[in-house]
Amino acid sequence: MKGTEKILARIENEAKAQADEIVAKAEAEAAVILEEGSRLAQEKYWEQVRAGTKECEAQVEHRTRSAEMEARKELLAAKQAQISKAFARTKELLCGIPEAEYVKLLADMAGNASASGSEILIFNEKDKAAVGKAVADAANGILAARGKSGMLTVAEETRDIMGGFVLKQGGIEVNCSIETLVDMQRDRAAASVAAVLFE
Repeated sequence: MKGTEKILARIENEAKAQADEIVAKAEAEAAVILEEGSRLAQEKYWEQVRAGTKECEAQVEHRTRSAEMEARKELLAAKQAQISKAFARTKELLCGIPEAEYVKLLADMAGNASASGSEILIFNEKDKAAVGKAVADAANGILAARGKSGMLTVAEETRDIMGGFVLKQGGIEVNCSIETLVDMQRDRAAASVAAVLFE
């Protein structure tokens, strides 16, 4: 019986040693797997952090560019508004120059615009009463000095213009209103006005 017990004890010890060896090996493999899993998880984490950072940087850059573009558009619109105000003010100033200068300005314009010397001058209501006849007389004098027949007359009708006049013969009209003349110069003069306003 003692021999059998010895054999059983030996088998039990060998089985326990084998089991301990298998457990130790499994624990070692599990530790390697756990370490590799942890390393892969860390890599994945930092990969996502880098991707998220790049995404944030791209969004910030995009929003910054959009904001800068919007700011440039607003600045351009503000500059355009100031240029428009400058041209509007020019019209007001031209319409408000002293009467003698205003008559001379309009007479020169009429003398240069007249083709036949017999057109009619259509003013706004205020200018017709205040300077209409004086402009026609002065313009006729300019035309006569150039050897043309000066027979410009003031029309009975009036127009809704800031200042200046409309030169009319038959169905043909030449718009010499202050607003039209200033507006015609706007494209040519806008850059110069902008340079003065925004230097």
